Amino acid sequence: MKIVSNGLAVIEKYVAIVLMFSMTTVMALAVLFRYFLNSPLSWAGEAAVFLLVWISFIGGSLGLKYKAQASVTILLDAIPSVWRKALLITGNTLIILFLVIVLYYSYQWVLSSSVLAQKSNNLQLPMWIPFSAVPIGLSCAFIHILANVEELFRKEESEWKS
Repeated sequence: MKIVSNGLAVIEKYVAIVLMFSMTTVMALAVLFRYFLNSPLSWAGEAAVFLLVWISFIGGSLGLKYKAQASVTILLDAIPSVWRKALLITGNTLIILFLVIVLYYSYQWVLSSSVLAQKSNNLQLPMWIPFSAVPIGLSCAFIHILANVEELFRKEESEWKS
């Protein structure tokens, strides 16, 4: 599972780079056209929002992979290593449960006939494309969390005493 997670993280990083560059370009063009050419781009704001949503879900997934979320570890630091491992596994299991529930409903939502028929106002982009950020980002997060749990089970007792 770790190999899959690592490969997926590489893909996510490149996609995030492309999306960030695209959003920066769109916003720079929007400023250029609005303030210097006096001809605002009607689609720029919508495109920037869609790109930001994708960046957020991909970034959130990568954050789970690298355990980069803000956390308070006072309890984890104060308990014995065996309990620490159990608590971390329990927390990750709860995250997996949450992701499974949200993934189920997000796939139902994106594949619903109302979303499949809907188009965005300015870009006339099918709305399933920007909305797909939710199930795709959470699916990636699910894979990363599974890899993290597998790593927790593989860690030896001596590694927890550091």
